[in-house]
Amino acid sequence: MSDQNMKTKSVNEKVISPAVIKRLPRYYRYLGDLLKNDVVRISSKELSQKMNVTASQIRQDLNNFGGFGQQGYGYNVEYLYSEMGKILGLDRDNNIIIIGAGNLGQALANNQDFDSNGFKIIGIFDVNPKLIGMTVKGVEVYDIDMLKDFIAHHDVRIAALTLPKSKAPVIARELCDLGIRAFWNFAPVDLSLSEDVIVENVHLSESIMTLSYRIHSKNQ
Repeated sequence: MSDQNMKTKSVNEKVISPAVIKRLPRYYRYLGDLLKNDVVRISSKELSQKMNVTASQIRQDLNNFGGFGQQGYGYNVEYLYSEMGKILGLDRDNNIIIIGAGNLGQALANNQDFDSNGFKIIGIFDVNPKLIGMTVKGVEVYDIDMLKDFIAHHDVRIAALTLPKSKAPVIARELCDLGIRAFWNFAPVDLSLSEDVIVENVHLSESIMTLSYRIHSKNQ
């Protein structure tokens, strides 16, 4: 299932739109910043001014999950931050393996935000003998041939693909056969996998092209 087709259901089986899902990490990030600044409560209007989203949109988004606000009080920042983390699944361990130990794979492994948000990179895999055996932020790079045994002995929730587009589809199918059902795909290719598999595509080239369009369309 692609990120465009992904649908999330709440406790009462309500279908949450992809647009709302895309905004959830922003809510979590802004609420985290408010907590760091010792903000105890905030209204939807105040939050809208910080996020550049209308207050009405914020209320509609949060109502999908129960609302969380109190009339005349607004939102308790600490409580909403905690609940948003639960909605995003950040209160559970999310073990990640990275396939591809090149520059991008190593950059992901070095990301400082993963551990604090419940994500833990537990293994990196590559075919290059020059990279196998090295460690990145304490995580070992293994031979790709060790994937099957590694997954059999570890609770792997997510596979991040940072390898060439020609290799990604084959590796993704192999990982599916090994039980992986969630992919963070940085390879510039759309993966064709079964409906029970979740794929979040991060196409860097498409992102920079979008930025280029916005620059040039604004200057016309």
